[in-house]
Amino acid sequence: MTGLDRFEGRPGARDGYWPSAWPTECGGNRRQKAARGRLDAATGMASVAGRRNGRWNVMFVEREPDQWYLGGTMPAFSGPEPYGWVERLDLSGGGADPECLEPLVRSPQLPCGGHVWCGSILVHANGAVYSVNGSYLHKLDPVDLTVLAERRLPVNRSHNGMLALSDGTIVTKDLRLEGQGGTTLTRLEPESLELVGEPLVLPEGSMGRIAADVVDVDGSTVELVYVPGTEHLWRLFVGAPGGSHGTGGCGLEIDAGWRPRYRAGGGPQGLAWDSCLSDGDCWIMDCGDIESVRAIHTAEPNGRFDEPPGSALSWRRRAPWSGAQRLLRCSLADGDDTAEIEPFGTPGGGIIAPPVHVPELQMAIAWDSVNGGLAGVEAPADGPSRDMRVAWHLDVRPSMQPVVYPGSGELVINDFTPGADGGPPSDDLVVVDMATGTLIDRVRTGSRVANGMFLSAASNRRVLYASTTAIAIAAWS
Repeated sequence: MTGLDRFEGRPGARDGYWPSAWPTECGGNRRQKAARGRLDAATGMASVAGRRNGRWNVMFVEREPDQWYLGGTMPAFSGPEPYGWVERLDLSGGGADPECLEPLVRSPQLPCGGHVWCGSILVHANGAVYSVNGSYLHKLDPVDLTVLAERRLPVNRSHNGMLALSDGTIVTKDLRLEGQGGTTLTRLEPESLELVGEPLVLPEGSMGRIAADVVDVDGSTVELVYVPGTEHLWRLFVGAPGGSHGTGGCGLEIDAGWRPRYRAGGGPQGLAWDSCLSDGDCWIMDCGDIESVRAIHTAEPNGRFDEPPGSALSWRRRAPWSGAQRLLRCSLADGDDTAEIEPFGTPGGGIIAPPVHVPELQMAIAWDSVNGGLAGVEAPADGPSRDMRVAWHLDVRPSMQPVVYPGSGELVINDFTPGADGGPPSDDLVVVDMATGTLIDRVRTGSRVANGMFLSAASNRRVLYASTTAIAIAAWS
């Protein structure tokens, strides 16, 4: 990309979102998962409340202070027709109050085209709540969650990841594995959900969710969308629809000068999930298309089977490749400036969630869900060497999208234990000192199923947990 040698992202740039602390997945388009304030778990006593609802709970997002929305789908891998849904909750009571997890109102059943997969929700700058699920996008009233607009998306596949851009338009993409053709990115007008031009089809498939940033380059403002492909990372300029450079007239243009390659097709590692944009780099982990993901996305409709699939959809199955889990860093200014590290070195690594980088600590956090293990990786942003180095290991088994507290240097993530001596499995929350890898606290959520879903940071030192069949709120006071 000519002339783009400095990336100074606008901190907290959320022009397309309602001005809350957590209006979208990962807290913002850069996917840094950073919470405001401090947790200070070591100075407080943790309490937790949970609710089992038998649903595939995906994520929480916030509109007004303590006004939260929970989105998800029905885990109907066989049998009755699946659908998406959104609930509104009130967390103003403070603490870990079980009543706050009861929905005040629930949306109608939202069509998803028959697909079963974890979509996304967000709170737009116009105040409405948006839900992408399967092959449908819905705009919902923020009070009673009635449907204000509905759009069947151009591609009849599961969609994952949905972002609001700075002009308010919405971008989403379908999910395609290796050998399934190019991924389609669709841009929509937020009020009516009309398509903005023709969708853009990338040369590769893409499994991970999209990220975006608004940067200042030589006095000009540029917005960029990042897409993890099956072999490369892709970057798109965001421009006005219908322009001469916008592929398909939607205003998204592939950046031909930045295309880092992170794997070779058919190699010893799997595909990347989402990226994290932080400190001038794009961070990813590979080894993500594990057996359960492949089973879901080679079925038609996605995630639908004639008979209950049972353990075939377990993320704990052996990985379908020999390579170890990798953490990769790609410079946003120079696509040839890349680095990788195997934090664990164990063959057959695998994940169902992406990494996080904390610029305040110059530390990346990576894990291996299949084999177990959490690692802190020192990652200097500049200097004579940008080599990464493993600073610490912790013997836990994470699978979720975490929350980080840069102010207090704490990471909150899950730790799944399968149960011993015939006991039930348990998915706990753990708080980790990111500088040292010290385990600060452990909180039992009451959930018996771990997934790759999202944690969210709420007010008053609280963390919201969403997983298959259960949700929880943990509070430190």
